[in-house]
Amino acid sequence: MTSRESTSFLPKAGDASAQRHERSAADWAALLAFGAVQWPWLLKSLYGGSKAAKRALLDRLGLPHDALPNLGSWKADTGLLAFLVDHIEEHKPKLVVEFGTGASTLIIARALQMAGGGTFITFDQHPDFVRANRQWLAQYGLEADIRAVPLKPARGWPGVWYDHGPLPDGIDLMLIDGPPWTIHPLTRGGAATALGQIAPGGTVMLDDAARPGERVVARRWRRAWPDFDFRLLHPGTKGTLVGTRGS
Repeated sequence: MTSRESTSFLPKAGDASAQRHERSAADWAALLAFGAVQWPWLLKSLYGGSKAAKRALLDRLGLPHDALPNLGSWKADTGLLAFLVDHIEEHKPKLVVEFGTGASTLIIARALQMAGGGTFITFDQHPDFVRANRQWLAQYGLEADIRAVPLKPARGWPGVWYDHGPLPDGIDLMLIDGPPWTIHPLTRGGAATALGQIAPGGTVMLDDAARPGERVVARRWRRAWPDFDFRLLHPGTKGTLVGTRGS
């Protein structure tokens, strides 16, 4: 849900209201309660990594240093981006699905290209971001199937999730970096409806996983999906939940 340009501290206006999602009193209570305790994690989200780390990542991918002019705020940080590149280089996924288009989209597309190619589908709720990111990737000769989809009430979870329609089976890598927590602290738990499409041996990564809301999501996923080995790692400042499905 970010473009190559600077991103404000607050998520884009209308994430919830534009999707006709009415918050209940319980939703508001959860938002206020989690917001009161997770401000240290939100402050960490403002740091995108050092300039040296960003230059090293772009050099590794053969991209110019201005390919990622702005990181931090709600964008993926350089630690997570390098972690994604490591994973793609090692595992060479043939099918990657991402929820929340942004800086990671450019990096995944380039890493896939260098690893021999693959199908890359990414979803975002903002058509303007989708258009901007298509142009961004095209500038560097990269391709991804970037889809603008609305948000809808999540099945079995509070908040909303992407109305993405049927997903292909056999997903090798799934990255979850949206929707924003300001819709509901547990809104990314809605990705549970897509975990069944991950291939044996495939991986799901949940960004911002050190936050209290995502920790609750992780506990519920561990109970509901015992065939996944979930671990909280810290490749960047915000924590990443990495789940590998048993073969």
